Amino acid sequence: MVVGVGGVTVGAEPGAGQPDRAGTGRVTRREMTRGLLASAAALALAPLVAASRPVPSTGMPTGTSFDETYRGRRIHGVLVPTEGRAVGGGEWQVTVDGRPLHLMRRADGTWLSMVDHYSSYATPLAAARAAVDEIGPGQRLRDLAPGPMGGGHMHMGGGHGVRA
Repeated sequence: MVVGVGGVTVGAEPGAGQPDRAGTGRVTRREMTRGLLASAAALALAPLVAASRPVPSTGMPTGTSFDETYRGRRIHGVLVPTEGRAVGGGEWQVTVDGRPLHLMRRADGTWLSMVDHYSSYATPLAAARAAVDEIGPGQRLRDLAPGPMGGGHMHMGGGHGVRA
């Protein structure tokens, strides 16, 4: 540090020789202008940054249906709207080679099939592909068993009526 005439330091760090503003709580016009310009620039760039980000995935295939051939099997799925569900909700009806594959939505938003009900998949299409992998090349999905989903009468055994 070099001391010049009148006790003012010369050749020292920038701002040396000026009164210390720490603790005064004052903001200069230059600092205020910089802050306002930085805020205006951030507001102007926000729409550009938001538009450049990818759209978050909903976990659903695009659209309300899919139809593809996977490993030689035809997978077809259609989202059927159901009453009482949230907007965009519904039930997926999926078939593999024309036979129904039952899917179920889990609480975390993933899907499982009745063929492979120990694993979860992000989309109904992914669950159907995994079911095809599990079925294997020479096998087919079974027809529906009689019951509420198959349209027949579900018989649980025992007689019809009360026995004493």
